[in-house]
This record gives sequence, C-alpha cells and structure tokens, in this order.
Amino acid sequence: IWTRDLRNFMIITLLMLLTLIEGLLGDKGEKDLRVKSLSRVKRGWVWNQFFVLEEYTEQKPLYIGKLHSDMDKGDGSIKYILSGEGAGTTFTLDDSTGDIHAIRRLDREVKAQYVLRAQARNRETGRPLEPESEFIVKIQDINDNEPKFLDGPYRATIPEMSPVGTYVIRVTAVDADDPSYGNSARVVYSILEGQPYFSVDPKTGDVRVSLAEMDREVREQYQLVIQAKDMEGQLGGLAGTTTVNITLSDVNDNPPKFTQKLYQMSVLESGPVGSVVGRIQAKDRDIGINAEMKYSIIDGDGRDSFDISVDASNLYGVITIKKPLNFERKRSYTLKVEGSNAHVDPRFANKGPFSDVTIVHVSVEDVDEAPEFDSPFYYVEVPEDAEIGTVFKMVSARDPDAANNSIRYSIERMSDPEKFFYMDITSGSLMTLLPLDREEVSWHNLTVLAMEMNNPSKIGSVSVAIKVLDVNDNPPSLTQYYEAFVCEHAKAGQLIQTVTAVDPDEPTGGQHFYYSLAPEAANNPNFTLRDNQDNSAWILTRRGGWSSRTQSVYYLPIFVSDGDQPAQSSTSTLTIRVCSCDADGNVLSCNAEAYTLPASLSRAALIAILACAFILFVMIILMLSLRRQSKKPYLTKEEENVHENIVRYDDEGGGEEDTEAFDIYALWSPRVEPLANYSKLRQDMLPEVQSLSRYVPQPCVSRIGEDGTNVHGYVLAKIYEADSDPCAPPYDSLQTYAYEGEGSIAESLSSLQSPASQTDHEYDYLNDWGPRFHKLAEMYGVSDENIPMW
Repeated sequence: IWTRDLRNFMIITLLMLLTLIEGLLGDKGEKDLRVKSLSRVKRGWVWNQFFVLEEYTEQKPLYIGKLHSDMDKGDGSIKYILSGEGAGTTFTLDDSTGDIHAIRRLDREVKAQYVLRAQARNRETGRPLEPESEFIVKIQDINDNEPKFLDGPYRATIPEMSPVGTYVIRVTAVDADDPSYGNSARVVYSILEGQPYFSVDPKTGDVRVSLAEMDREVREQYQLVIQAKDMEGQLGGLAGTTTVNITLSDVNDNPPKFTQKLYQMSVLESGPVGSVVGRIQAKDRDIGINAEMKYSIIDGDGRDSFDISVDASNLYGVITIKKPLNFERKRSYTLKVEGSNAHVDPRFANKGPFSDVTIVHVSVEDVDEAPEFDSPFYYVEVPEDAEIGTVFKMVSARDPDAANNSIRYSIERMSDPEKFFYMDITSGSLMTLLPLDREEVSWHNLTVLAMEMNNPSKIGSVSVAIKVLDVNDNPPSLTQYYEAFVCEHAKAGQLIQTVTAVDPDEPTGGQHFYYSLAPEAANNPNFTLRDNQDNSAWILTRRGGWSSRTQSVYYLPIFVSDGDQPAQSSTSTLTIRVCSCDADGNVLSCNAEAYTLPASLSRAALIAILACAFILFVMIILMLSLRRQSKKPYLTKEEENVHENIVRYDDEGGGEEDTEAFDIYALWSPRVEPLANYSKLRQDMLPEVQSLSRYVPQPCVSRIGEDGTNVHGYVLAKIYEADSDPCAPPYDSLQTYAYEGEGSIAESLSSLQSPASQTDHEYDYLNDWGPRFHKLAEMYGVSDENIPMW
C-alpha cells in the first residue's frame, strides 16, 4: 500500500511541475511577443486535464490543480469562476489564486471523471477576460475492490463415471477496478476445496473432472470452493470465493439381483382370475429409469395358470392368477422368473449381464366352495295353458369340493313374489304352481338357489328365464264402444261406420279377424256388414227412408272371431241413432248429444261460442253468490240449531278458516211453490221419485211445506220443479240419492260388503228407475221387450 501511495504522489508531483513549466514558458513568450508587437493577439491557458487518486482519506481538502490566465498579474484583479459537474459540492475553487481542491471522497467506481468549466473575469467590472474553457478532472484507479462472483453459489450435475476432463461448469468473477490501468482487475482462479476430484482453469474459470470413475453409489454430492484473486494472483492482491455444488447423476452401471433365490407363496383356490398372488423384486443399486425392471416367466409348470407384470413403479413383479385354480386337481405350481433392466446402457455392457433369475413356488389352499350348476344360464319356454304341477325343467348342481355334500334346491323368494312356480327341494324339478297368463306376465326371471346340506352358508345361484308361450285363449272384441248415426235422408248402401277389433293374443302368423252379424240379426232389413278382409268391417244401410219419429235408435249385434285354433269369438252391440242432417251429411239435431260440430263451423265461431258460454257461466256464479248472501235464517236464534249445521273441511288442520258451514236454516223454511205445472212435465223425462223411494213412506205432495219442517218433502219438491221446467237441460245436474241403505230400492251404495256376497246380483229393478237408468239396464243384460233391437 505504501508503494502504491508513493507512486501516486510522484505522478501528481510530475503533473504539477509540467503545469508550472508550461506557465513559465507562456509568460516568457508573451513578453517576447509584447516586445515584437504593440498588441497581444491571444491568451494562453496552462491546463487541459487534471488527475486525482480515488479514495483520498485525509481530513483536509485534496489539492487537484491550479487555474491560471496569462492576464493574471498577481494583483487580485482577476476573479476565477468554476462551474460544471461537482462544482461547489465536490470541488472548490479559490477565485483569487485559481487553486482547485476536492472536498469529498472520490470513488472511481461511482464516477470516473468530472467535466468542469472555468472562466476568468475582471473582479471589479465582472467583464470576462477570457472565453469560458472546459477541462476534465479524471479519477485515477487504485486496487480497492476484490473480485466478486455475481452468480454464485453454483450448482451443476454430471453423470457418474464421467472421464477426466469432462466439462462441469464455468465460474466468473467480476472486479470493479479499472481493467485498463495496472493489474487491479486482472483475475486468476484457483480451487481451495474439491481436489483431486475437480480442477478449474485459472484464466477462464472452467471447472472440469480431474478424477476418473467417480461412482454415484459411493458418493453423490461434491462441494468445491473456488477463489478469484486480482493483481494476477500476486502478493497484495484482493480475493473473493464462491462454492460449486456438484451432483453425480445415475447411469445404468449396476445389474439387478433378486433378494431371494426361492420365493414361497400361497393362494386360495377361490381366488378370481386377475387377483394378486404375491410380489417379487430384483433390486438394483441404480435409481430412476435405470432401475426399472421387466419380469417374465421363462419356465415352470405354472406358466399357463399364472402371469407376471410390473407394478406402477416399474420396480416390482406382480404375480396374478391367469386361470381358475382347483385344489382338487392341482395343489402346487413352480415358476421360474427372470428379472432384467428395461433400459440397458451399452457403454457399461461389460458390467453385465443386467438380469437375474429366481424360483417361485405357489401352493393352492383348499376352500369350501358353493355348489355349481351344470349351466351358467337356463332358458325355458312354457305354454300359458300348462296345467298346475307340470314339470317343465330340471336343474342340476354339485358340490365341487372333494366331500361332495348333498344339495338342496329352492327359488329365491324375491324373484317369484306371486309364487307362480315351485321347486322340488331334492330333485331340482321346476313346476308350475299357479295358472300362467301370457297377457298378464309374458316373462318370468327366476333365481334358483342350491345349498349344501352340511354348510348352509354355501349357496350357489343360477338364473332361469321362463318365456310364457301364447295360447289362443282370449276372444277378440271391438276396439272401442262404437255409437254411429244415420241421416234421415240416407240411402241404401251408405257407409255409416267402420269397426275394428283387438285381441290380447299374439298368434305367430299375425292377427286375422272375421266379422259378421250375429245369427239373430242375420236377416236384418235395415243394415248389413261387409268384412274388408283387412281386420276391419263396414256397416252399411240396406234401405232409405229413415225417420227419428218412427224409431230413433237401432241396436246391431256384431259377431267377431279370430283365425287361430281353437277359434275364439265375441259379440258386441253397435248403437245407431237416426239424426237430422244437412245436405252434406253433417248432423243438425239428434236424439242424443251431437257427435261432431258442423263442418262449416269455423274456428272463430267456435271461440265465440266458448267465450259466450264462459261469460254465461260467470254470470250464473255471480247470481248464485248474490242470492246466497241475501238469504236470511228463518230462526232468529242461531244457537238453538247450531248442532244441525253440516260442516265440510277442505283442508286438514286449518281450524275455523278451513270450514264452510252449510246453512241448514234454509231447509227449515222451504219456499215450495204449488205444483200447478206438474201436468206439463217433459215428455222425454219421467219423474223418478216414486221409483227411487219405493219403500220409503212419502207424504202427500200437495201438503209439502205446510208445517215447514219436512226436509225430505222440500227436496222432492225441488226435483219436481226441475223436471217440470221446460227450459232446463235434458239432464239436470241435481244428484238425487234419496235415502241410502236398507230402506232404499238401490240398497247401500257402499262397496265394503260387496266381497262378502257370493251370489250374482239381480238388476231387473233397473228398468223401474226410469229413462235415466235405461242404458245401465241394457249394459247389465236387462232389456225392454217393447223396444226393438233393429
């Protein structure tokens, strides 16, 4: 350090002497020029660049140099001015003498030079005596920065067994000193720790392998300490260090070896195909892909019964069952297994072979197995008319164990909940227990169980699919209830109805129906039937001149039979009504409700009709509501008859807000009008009150309401009033139940006691109930002889 400071002091002294000599020469030249000439042509500055060493540490300002003008006589009349970088903060100027000093510590690594400007002015007038001149203060470097590894610490990976000279990594140190001045920034590299395994190039910093056959299995991690020293490594130079962590990566240089030469394993004979028997491993000192193995069975009597594969880690061999095992047939197997590396590196083939062989002995253990059926699945076809007790299939199962225990058979209860079938417990015979009906259930899927007598927990099962074959046991019938009409102006041969039939049976050749009139209507003078031979038939008229006044309804019995064996047939009745029609055949009026709207009725007209009907319905509801609100109770004291109110609960649990009480006081004050119009009853509706309450004593109609307490009479009066109203619809909406129970001709309406009766009901009395029940009497086989059928 003392040598360095001395050198710097000598340089500064030399520069100052040169500046002083240049100033003296300038003064002499100016005097000579003044002698030769009366006026001075140019001035002479005595500087162009100053030098100063960095890192000045003394307390007093550091003298840098001196500004001087040729016009300066030393009398203080000239004032020097300094400006530019660092003027006033880093550098100061004595404006009288021109001396420049540094008042702050200078660091070349922060700023290498400063550009300043100087000017000489007249102190009194401030007039510039010299033009402004620029000069540079350059900071000279000293060795004050050690080399630094900016990217350290370093990490590198090389394969194991790498040859000598293998490149590992390059380290680089940076010195902040000036590389163009001296040796302060000239760095050399050396290894402090890590020999003899690695070396470093002193100039480039390249790290290389210096020891051959480094084995990862012996040592995997290495740490180097590398030094960088400036001054080309000479004494007094500064130094910096870094670490390099080197990892040896694996190569496949070790062959695999089985840990055992003989493996003993056991497996139950009931083990399913694909289940694991055991695992083996050929260990390898290598890791990763170099330790991955592949296994194969190369010999042994178990090659066909077992298989071996590699697990997910590619390290273990997994032995699995390839075929079902049977303890009673073979109790042990021997396997010769080879394990080898999946990825072999040819560079290390001399270290092989990279495979090994072991023996695996597998013992099969006995298991008490469930009975096995002779077939995995049974399919049976049974005709639906099979007699009860018919044996249609025999199943057989056996105990696969050596004990060969006895077997008992049964049907799994949930597979036959209706118990259509029965299974013989010892023979395995499957028979019918209930009649079969293909139209109800066409397939039965049974599960038959076989159980060992000595071990009831061992149960085998098999599926039995039973297809019920069709038998022609259902007669055909018309597709629906047909009700046709014929116009009064219809002529002979006119089509009035097309009928079709259905049959629940499914013959193999398809359905084929035959239509004809019933024998009692074979010579019908009004209508005829034509069989179209396509499972449909036409009903045609045989004459003209129809009149609803003469006869409004005709009944035509139609006979339908199928083409299967044994043939089945049925008879259905077609109702034909005589109606008034327009010229296009559209019904205008009929003795029954219209079947279709006129064809000329447009959609807009239909919507208008529906809207009018809706408005009329709303008006009726409003009138009934107003009328109901205007009613007043007959009795002034409601408490006296509160127990007679009828209460209906619409919803459960709502309390009083859920109820609607029917005001029974209105029944105690009936406003019965005289039956003056009783003689004008409608001709198409006869009163039914007498027939409905044949066995109920009735009071005289003319005395209804005299005492104001006969509720039954009030209801009957309302019935008479509805029947005698010519403006009422044909079927009024008043539902009459009279008195239900034993006192009524209809007896009880409840169906609770119906199953208790084992006798056929008689419905002859339906003819006495009036026209309303005429259709019901016809449906139950009771007809009025006075009404012709055709």
